Amino acid sequence: MTIKKETIDQYWIENRNQMWLVMIIWFLVSYGAALIAPSLNKITIFGFPLGYYMGAQGSLIVFVLLNWYYANKMNNIEQKYGLTED
Repeated sequence: MTIKKETIDQYWIENRNQMWLVMIIWFLVSYGAALIAPSLNKITIFGFPLGYYMGAQGSLIVFVLLNWYYANKMNNIEQKYGLTED
């Protein structure tokens, strides 16, 4: 089975766009929360400052969700272009 170059090019464009979206969200969660931590620490959740909670729990939850989103989205894109594994 041969796949047209245009199809592969479109696939990589969508793949790249998804990668950039995930990387931007990752960057904002990783470094954005650290930059605004002093103002977040004024709020407490279960006795812990919100800045600490975001670093200890919130970022991990976001990272797991990002992995799940990216895997599902890439499966959909691969099916769209007929590039799924058998």
